[in-house]
Amino acid sequence: MSHLSSLPEKHKGERKGHRLPRGSERGSSSQDKDRSVTVGSSVPMSAGGKGSRTNCSRSTPQKVPNRLISEKSPYLLQHAYNPVDWYPWGQEAFNKARKENKPIFLSVGYSTCHWCHMMEKESFQDEEIGRLLSEDFVSVKVDREERPDVDKAYMTFVQATSSGGGWPMSVWLTPSLQPFVGGTYFPPEDGLTRVGFRTVLMRIREQWTQNKSPLLKTSQRVTAALLARSEISMGDRQLPPSTATTTSRCFQQLDGSHDEEYGGFAEAPKFPTPVILSFLFSYWLSHRLTQDGSRAQQMALHTLKMMANGGIRDHVGQGFHRYSTDRQWHVPHFEKMLYDQAQLTVAYSQAFQISGDEFYSEVAKGILQYVARNLSHRSGGFYSAEDGDSPPERGMRPKEGAFYVWTVEEVQQLLPEPVLGATEPLTSGQLLMKHYGLTEAGNISPGQDPKGELQGQNVLTVRYSLELTAARFGLEVEAVRTLLNSGLEKLFQARKHRPKPHLDSKMLAAWNGLMVSGFAVTGAVLGQERLISCAVSGARFLKQHMFDVASGRLMRTCYAGSGGTVEHSNPPCWGFLEDYAFVVRGLLDLYEASQESAWLEWALRLQDTQDRLFWDSRGGGYFCSEAELGAGLPLRLKDDQDGAEPSANSVSAHNLLRLHGFTGHKDWMHKCVCLLAAFSERMRRVPVALPEMVRALSAHQQTLKQIVICGDPQAKDTKALLQCVHSIYIPNKVLILADGDPSSFLSRQLPFLRTLRRLEDQATAYVCENQACSMPITEPCELRKLLHQ
Repeated sequence: MSHLSSLPEKHKGERKGHRLPRGSERGSSSQDKDRSVTVGSSVPMSAGGKGSRTNCSRSTPQKVPNRLISEKSPYLLQHAYNPVDWYPWGQEAFNKARKENKPIFLSVGYSTCHWCHMMEKESFQDEEIGRLLSEDFVSVKVDREERPDVDKAYMTFVQATSSGGGWPMSVWLTPSLQPFVGGTYFPPEDGLTRVGFRTVLMRIREQWTQNKSPLLKTSQRVTAALLARSEISMGDRQLPPSTATTTSRCFQQLDGSHDEEYGGFAEAPKFPTPVILSFLFSYWLSHRLTQDGSRAQQMALHTLKMMANGGIRDHVGQGFHRYSTDRQWHVPHFEKMLYDQAQLTVAYSQAFQISGDEFYSEVAKGILQYVARNLSHRSGGFYSAEDGDSPPERGMRPKEGAFYVWTVEEVQQLLPEPVLGATEPLTSGQLLMKHYGLTEAGNISPGQDPKGELQGQNVLTVRYSLELTAARFGLEVEAVRTLLNSGLEKLFQARKHRPKPHLDSKMLAAWNGLMVSGFAVTGAVLGQERLISCAVSGARFLKQHMFDVASGRLMRTCYAGSGGTVEHSNPPCWGFLEDYAFVVRGLLDLYEASQESAWLEWALRLQDTQDRLFWDSRGGGYFCSEAELGAGLPLRLKDDQDGAEPSANSVSAHNLLRLHGFTGHKDWMHKCVCLLAAFSERMRRVPVALPEMVRALSAHQQTLKQIVICGDPQAKDTKALLQCVHSIYIPNKVLILADGDPSSFLSRQLPFLRTLRRLEDQATAYVCENQACSMPITEPCELRKLLHQ
C-alpha cells in the first residue's frame, strides 16, 4: 500500500515503470519493469540454468468445468475451464487448507486485465501446472473488483516485500491466511534472469514441506510490521494539519512533476489523474489572483487538452482508454474503465465552467455518449469495463488494440471521396490521415509493440489544430470540421463489423455512484435534462437492485443476466466503504442537479449506515471494510491514497462537509475534523498522494456557501437562477431549493430556510455563509457577480 513508501505515487498499485511493455496492467511499481521478477519471499528461488525446462506441456483446456462455473464474476468465469481445482474466496477453501495442511495459492485479477489473460493462457491452462496447483495447494481465485478488501490487504504485503505490485497478483498464504510469498505475473518457464511459475510452485512446495516453521515465523513477523505501519489514527492530534502549508506543498510537488510539453505528471506511462486535476482547479480558485493560481489552472487545462487530442481518447467511438504507454498520450493500453469515464466527464465539465471553451464540454458529452451506448444496462445501471484485447477477425486469437487501430489502406478504402476546393488533389481519407497522424508504416513504434502485433497499424491522435489542417489544404475551418466528423462516423460504422472486445457486465455500486455524479454534474453544467435523466435512472437502479431495504445496506455487486435481467450472487456481496462514499457523493450531486429531495434523504440514510459499519471511533476515519466481512484477513485498512479512484476517506471528508451544509448536523462536521486529523501525518509527509483529501482540508478551512434558491422548481425564473449557479465553478458549496413548504425535508433540517422569502413573488437567491445570508437577489447576472467575488 502507499503508506509503505514516501514516493509521491500517482496510483496505489499503479506506479508504473519507465518504458514498460504495452499492456502492463494497473498496479506495477516504478521498479517493476517486468512483472515476472516481482516476487517477495523468504523462499530461495533459482532461475534459468541447465536444470530449467524450456517448454511447458500444453493442451487445450478441459471441457469439464471446475467449481468457478457456479460464480457470477466474469473474471472467475474466465477460469472456469482451467485444469485447476479452483475455489472462490470462502470458508470451504480455508477449511480444506487447514484440514490438509496445505498452503493457499491466491490469484487476484480482473476480467479486462491483459496480463491476467496472459497468465491464464500460459500457466492456468497448462495440465502440469494445473496438477501442481490442485495437488499441493488450495488454489483460490478472486476478482479484485468484487473483493477490494482481499486485494488491498495482500497487495500491501506484495508491495512491501517485492519490487512492486500489480495484477495478476499471486500470493501464497498459510491456512490461517497469513501471506508468506507474493508476486504478480509469472511466465510459465524460467528465463535467464526470471523465475518461471512452475519453479516457484515447486520451490514453495519444497519449503512448505521442509522449512515450514521459519516460513510461518517470517510471515507472522512481516504481518505484525505491516499492521504497525498501516495504522492511521488521530493519536494525540485533535486538529487537521495546516491548510496553507499542506495545499502549497501539494501544488509545488505537482508543479515539479508536470510535463510542460505534453501535460500530465510523469514521463511514461501516463494515467488520467482526475483527482489531481480537481485539486489544481480548486487551488486555482483559492489563489486565482496569484502566479501559482494561474499556473495551477494552466497545468490542468493543458493536461486535459493534450489527453483529449491524444490516442488515449477513442476519437472514433469516444471515451478514454486506461492509460498511455508513452509521454505523448499517443499509444494507449486500450482497456476502458467505467471509473475513468465517470471522473473525466466531471473534470472536462469543470474545465468548461472555468474556461468557457466548448472544446471541453464536447469531450465531456462524448464520454457520456460512449457510456450510454456501450456501458449501460437497460435498467439504468452501468457496466464495469471493456477489454483492450479482441480478435482482429473472427476465429483469430485476441490481440491488444485490434478493435481500435487502423491501417492506411483501410481508411483510404472507406473514405475515397475527393475534397472539393482543396489546393491540391485530396480525398477525405487523406485529410483524416493527415490530421490524425496516420502513416503507411504505422505510427506505433516497435518499442511500444514488443510482441509485434501492431505493425503497420495506427492509433488516431490529433496532430494539428483544425486551423492548421485547413490552412494546409486551403479549406475553411468549418468545412474541415464537417469532413473530419463525417470521416470518423464512417470509421465508427465500419468498426461495428469487427469482433468486439469483452464486456465486463458486472455492476459495482461504487463505480455506479461515480457515474451518477458524472451524468448529474455534466447535465447540470450544460443544462441538459436528458443527461440528468440518465443520472436519475442510475440512482433508481442502485436503489432497486443494489440496496437492501431491511438492513439499509448497499450490495457491492450485481450482474447482467440474460434478456436484460439483473442477477445477484448468493449470498450477496455486501458493500465496502467506497460503495457508500461514492454513492453518497453521486446522490448529493444528483440532488443539486435535479432538486429532488428524495435523493438527498437517501444520501443521509446511507451516510448513517456508513458511519455505523466503517467508522473508527478510536482512531478516526473509516475502515475500508466491515469488521465481520473481513474476518480472517491479516489487515483491516484505511485507504490512504487518491489514485485511479479517489480514496473513499477523501470522498467521505467532502461528503461530511456537504451533509453538514445540507442539514446543520454537527456530528458530521466533527467526524470530518477527526478524519482529517487521522490522515494528518500522511498529508503532511506526501500531500500529493492525497490531493482529493487535501482539497477537502482546504474546503474545511474555508467557509462553505449555502446557495438557496426560493421559487417554484418548474418556473423559468427559478431555473434561470439554478442554471446560473451550475454554470460557475464553485466546488465548496451546497445548492438548496426552498419551495416555500415549511414541512419539507430541508426546511425541517435547516429551520432558517423558513425565514427566506421570495422578493415580489419572483424566484429569489440567497448566498449564506457563517449563519448569515446575503440580500435577496432576483437577477442571474447579479447572482453571478456575487458568486464570483
